[in-house]
Amino acid sequence: MKEFDLIATCAAGIEAVTGNELKHLGYKTAVENGRVRYKGTLEDIIKTNLWLRTADRVKIVIGEFKATTFDELFEKTKALPWDEYLPLDANFPVSGKSQKSKLHNVPSVQSIVKKAIVEKLSAVYHRRSFLPETGAKYPLEVAINKDKVLLTLDSTGSSLFKRGYRVEKGGAPLKENMAAALVLLAHWYPEKTFVDPVCGSGTLPIEAAMIGHNIAPGFNREFVCETWDWMPKDLSEKVRAQAEEQANYDIELDIWGYDIDGNMIEIAKQNAAEAGLLHSINFKQLAVKDFKTDKEYGVILANPPYGERLSDEAGVHKLYREMGDVYRPLKTWSKYILTSDLEFEKYYGQKATKRRKLYNGSLRTDLFQYWGERKPKN
Repeated sequence: MKEFDLIATCAAGIEAVTGNELKHLGYKTAVENGRVRYKGTLEDIIKTNLWLRTADRVKIVIGEFKATTFDELFEKTKALPWDEYLPLDANFPVSGKSQKSKLHNVPSVQSIVKKAIVEKLSAVYHRRSFLPETGAKYPLEVAINKDKVLLTLDSTGSSLFKRGYRVEKGGAPLKENMAAALVLLAHWYPEKTFVDPVCGSGTLPIEAAMIGHNIAPGFNREFVCETWDWMPKDLSEKVRAQAEEQANYDIELDIWGYDIDGNMIEIAKQNAAEAGLLHSINFKQLAVKDFKTDKEYGVILANPPYGERLSDEAGVHKLYREMGDVYRPLKTWSKYILTSDLEFEKYYGQKATKRRKLYNGSLRTDLFQYWGERKPKN
C-alpha cells in the first residue's frame, strides 16, 4: 500500500505531546515548530485523524521545493502529480501563508498555485475549458517559509478540536485538543482522582474521561478524506470498528468538575451527556475556597479566568490566593494551573515546581506545575 509523507499540525508548545501521541500509535516522528512529521498509508490517515487528541489537522505532503520567483513557483507546482490526488471534478480551494520569503504576497501565491494545478489537471484530463469543481472537497495549502514551499492536502476538514460533543460553551472555552494536551501534561492516570475546580463548560473533565475510557476523540465526527473517491469506504469502517473495540467503558473513573456558577454546571452536564460520558463525571456547583478532600495522590487541573477574560483583576487575584490556601496543604496532590498571569505564583503563595509556556490560541499562557509527593512503593 502506498505510503504518504504526513504532517500533524498542532499548537505552539505542545509539539512534543503530539509527537508522543504518534509514537504511542506506532509511528516514527520528526518534531518541528507547530507540527510533527511521520509516514503512513491511507489506513494511517484515517487512524491518526481518529486518535490524535492534541493535533489540529492531518495533512498529506504533495511537494516541497525552493522558489524565489513566481515562474519557479508555477513550474515546480505544475510538475507535481496532482492527478494522483485530485479527480476531474475535485473542488480544491487553495489557502496560503508566507513568512520571511521573497514571495510574500499571499493572494498572488495562492493564485499562481491554483493556476498551475488547473493547467496540470487540464492537460491530464484533456480539458480545454474550465474544471467543474463540483465534486468532493480537497483543501490545499501553500505555505512558504524562508523561500521553501510546502504544498499540502488537508485530510481532516474542520479542525480536530471539533469533537462534536460541545452543545453549549461558556465565556472563554478551552479548545478540546488543548484541554487534552493539558490532561496528558498533568500525567493523570485513570486510577487517580481528577479535579477541575473551575470547569466552565466541562471540557477538561470530558477530555479526561475520554482518555480514561480510551475513547478515540474523533469517533463522533467525520473527516473530509472520507468523502474522497480514492479513500476506500470499507477501510474507514474497519478503522472505526477497531477504535470502538479499544474503548473500555467498564473502568471506574473518579473525575470531578466544579464551578461556582450553577449555569455552567448545567452546560457542562449537557456537553458530557452529548459525549456519552455523564455517568463518568461528577459535576457540582462549588466555589474554589470550599473544596475539601480526604483523598490522596489526586490531580487538580485548572484553567481559571485570566485578567484578559475578566474586567475584575482583583477578583482573579483573590481566586489565585484562595487556590493557594486550599491546595498548598494537599501535599500528595499534583496541581497544574494554566494562566496568562505571569505573576500567578505571587498570589498563589508558592513557587511552581516547573513552568511550561503554551499558546491558548494566540495568547501566551504558562502552565504552572506543582508536583505532589510520590506514592510510596509497597
